[in-house]
Amino acid sequence: MNDHDLPAAVDTAALLAMSEGHHPRTVRPLGTQEAGGHLVKVYALEAPGRSVTARDSAVARRLAAAHLELGAARGSLGLAVLIVHAGGDGDYILVHTWIEGHMSDLAVFTGPAGLPDRLRPGRAGLAPCVWEAAILAHERDAFSRHILDGDTPIADRLAAWQDDTLTGGLR
Repeated sequence: MNDHDLPAAVDTAALLAMSEGHHPRTVRPLGTQEAGGHLVKVYALEAPGRSVTARDSAVARRLAAAHLELGAARGSLGLAVLIVHAGGDGDYILVHTWIEGHMSDLAVFTGPAGLPDRLRPGRAGLAPCVWEAAILAHERDAFSRHILDGDTPIADRLAAWQDDTLTGGLR
């Protein structure tokens, strides 16, 4: 396919520029804990030169707990994933919850880099970036493998889900 055969909306220059700036980001699990009545698996995601601090994590956990307290109204099943992302252009908190009907609920909070007290709900339609989506893809597979397709008692399935984490560099 030649560039002139592409639909007008395909911005080849922007895609090439984005690919040149693409880099690995570090992901590390921060454990599983209770927040807002949910069992929450927590991850730190870090852009080059940035790190998730204890303060960042604490603020993210408070935001997640407040969001998850309303989980029953959204059909929550009590399991969630929290991503604390020290991004290149700001900070992001994602709260992903499994809900009834094989569905999920996602809340995204954004704010300026290094100012966790200024995190606010993201704009309507905001979705995970490529690195956040990689974590959520892993968590979708872990949820399906251990919880939905498991054949052991539910406590054993939950333990296996908690232990199945992603770590290292994401592309």
